[in-house]
Amino acid sequence: MNTTEKKYSSKDFHQTFARPNYIKVDKIIHRNVEQAGEHDQFSAERKHPVFFVDLPTRNVSMTIGGLLPGQVTNRHRHTYETVLYVVEGAGWTEIEDERVEWKAGDAVYIPGWAWHRHGNLNDVDNAKYIACENAPQLQNLGVALREEEGRDL
Repeated sequence: MNTTEKKYSSKDFHQTFARPNYIKVDKIIHRNVEQAGEHDQFSAERKHPVFFVDLPTRNVSMTIGGLLPGQVTNRHRHTYETVLYVVEGAGWTEIEDERVEWKAGDAVYIPGWAWHRHGNLNDVDNAKYIACENAPQLQNLGVALREEEGRDL
């Protein structure tokens, strides 16, 4: 984030203008995301490989999720929405009491605060998806919550 950027408080409401300003960021590309390595804590918590896309977004995040052969993740929920785009493999996502199967080329929507988990249908090949979430937006507003079965319950 640009450290010279002004931080606003309630006394600055009158400085909200109809024309936004472009703010140059320090980083606009994250090359070879998976070569940067798994996110150690998050991957261990979820019990599957997760690679974070490290870009200075304030409203959306992107991660690459991997499921090893036969792997099933922990049940978890969060206040932010998620859209998964399946890049390779086949698996399933359980959202509350509904289970949907997916394969490469499919997209899955996970509503905010819905208990969910993911599983790989294949016992030989990996499955991989890209997850886009509005987590940074809710974090910046101070209302992002995440609950992991086994950690928080």
